Amino acid sequence: MTSQNASTLPQQAVSTCLWFDQQALEAANFYVSLFPNSRILDIKYFLEGGPGVAGSVMTVLFSLNGSEYMTLNGGPHFSFSPATSLVAYCDSQPELDQLWQKLLEDGGKESHCGWLTDRFGVTWQVVPRAMLPLMSSNDQAAAQRMIAAMLKMVKLDMNVLQKAYDDR
Repeated sequence: MTSQNASTLPQQAVSTCLWFDQQALEAANFYVSLFPNSRILDIKYFLEGGPGVAGSVMTVLFSLNGSEYMTLNGGPHFSFSPATSLVAYCDSQPELDQLWQKLLEDGGKESHCGWLTDRFGVTWQVVPRAMLPLMSSNDQAAAQRMIAAMLKMVKLDMNVLQKAYDDR
């Protein structure tokens, strides 16, 4: 399941690197378990004389449903903030509910408007894909009703958002 092939290179021109203290592999394995078509692509280890313990995991390159990410065991120097978040678009309410629950397992914290922080400190927005066209609708009054409903939510509920949009 994990590749340690030195020739594995990122395929994207730009991707996201998530800095962890020592949880890079644990976090990457957790994230790939959440999304279909996801896998660990490569693991790099610290060498003798490097900034980390020789032989311990330095970076993990992984794919989440076709998008590449990297985790780094960089030490305790930096931490995550909600100023940067990962956005997960869900195609159904059951998919959203399941992802929301899994991201909260083992110490995650709910926020508001579909935002949460997982047990590693990474902030996520868990969004129903069907909400996006409603937000940019030409019917500005309907879009505003939907946004007002969203602002009162913790986990987003597409049925409630759709009802707020449809109500006149």
